[in-house]
Amino acid sequence: MSLDPQIDALLEKLAEGREPAPESRTVEENRALVSSFSTLAGEVEPVGSVHDTVAAAEGLEVPIRIYAPATLPRSGTRPVTVFFHGGGWVLGDLDSQDHIARIVANRSGTIVVSVDYRLAPEHRFPAGIEDAYAALTWVAANAGSFGGDGQSIAVFGESAGGNLAAALVQEAQRCGGPHIALQVLAYPAVDRFDDSPSMYENMAGPLLSRSWLEWFWGLYLNTPDEGADLRVSPARSEELAGLPPAVIVTAEHDPLRDQGDRYAQKLADADVPVTHLPIKGATHAFFSFTGSVQLSRDVLNQLGDAVATAFND
Repeated sequence: MSLDPQIDALLEKLAEGREPAPESRTVEENRALVSSFSTLAGEVEPVGSVHDTVAAAEGLEVPIRIYAPATLPRSGTRPVTVFFHGGGWVLGDLDSQDHIARIVANRSGTIVVSVDYRLAPEHRFPAGIEDAYAALTWVAANAGSFGGDGQSIAVFGESAGGNLAAALVQEAQRCGGPHIALQVLAYPAVDRFDDSPSMYENMAGPLLSRSWLEWFWGLYLNTPDEGADLRVSPARSEELAGLPPAVIVTAEHDPLRDQGDRYAQKLADADVPVTHLPIKGATHAFFSFTGSVQLSRDVLNQLGDAVATAFND
């Protein structure tokens, strides 16, 4: 299937003046490039409140941003969604996907905690997953301080954040907690050694090319053999039984498509409840385009609804 027409038009506009290729740019140049994508999210969606603080746990201090939904109950607590932004473990921050956190908070009715995990190459693996686990344990222990329920937690990650979220639920299982009720993975990277057809079909992109993906991996990992670590390649785990239910989004025109598809099937084979949403016409990172692409907003709303359903059943 061809690209969604609104995505196609946006990518044509973005391609103007985008030389050189991202993998030929410096880290600082690519960080500036991704920061500029925040303008593609559209108008800022109001939420109930936004508060920056620090999650101090596991000997770490991890910056976080807490979003309360626009409508809060008069009494009681809310479930919490712990969110991990994308950016190849190198790019992105609390601001770059601020719109996702806001939309998910309002749509799901949960309190969203966005995690500003350490980035490579200044902080290579395993810094990101260590920060993710620290943030999770802090939320479980301290959710009551911001109106959340530490026993009702979902994790949501997109792209590299999806990698962290997928690895995190496995790490929580290995460590005996905290309990996670749902994992939402949007076009996640889950297998460092993936060599499936989508890696060739979408080698040149659009948006995420295989060469840019290799640029990210090279900055994130200390050595090539770390790719076999299950905290890097969670899809390689054979201990999937008992993991929380999953909602997995894959994009048709994405080199990561097939590994996400396979991970969804592997989880289902391990009797993990899985909702797999293969999105036709979409590219990697299409959630960044909510300002002008209806498909992006529709699928993101669908994920917010899935989070709400997980806690309302």
